[in-house]
Amino acid sequence: MSNREGHGLLLGDAARAIGVSPDTLRRWERDGKLATRRDAANRRRVAPEDVERLAGHPQRHPAGDQLSARNRFRGVVRSVQVDGVMALVEIEAGPHLVIAAITRDAVDELGLAPGVPATAAVKATSVMIERGNDR
Repeated sequence: MSNREGHGLLLGDAARAIGVSPDTLRRWERDGKLATRRDAANRRRVAPEDVERLAGHPQRHPAGDQLSARNRFRGVVRSVQVDGVMALVEIEAGPHLVIAAITRDAVDELGLAPGVPATAAVKATSVMIERGNDR
């Protein structure tokens, strides 16, 4: 019999599937949040339904009706620099500054100017992360 047949998942397998430690599952069992069953070898087993219930992932915010980008920075336009057919638009989004290179036509169509509320939507296949100066 495999770990997933019959009596549910072994405690460690269930913990991995849920994304918590086995100790967390033991604590949840003590607190009544989870019921386990013991198999013939006295190992804890977790029912697949409980694994599904507890593995709930946080709800992501919707992508929007017309745009698939999920990373959105709401803010206020701080500057617009137009040069020929292109423009650089700087948006202050909380403590962050986002600079977008867009067409001059887009600036005109969106009515972008300093002080106008705007959202920078970022969709990238590559995101780089840099550590702070805490080391």
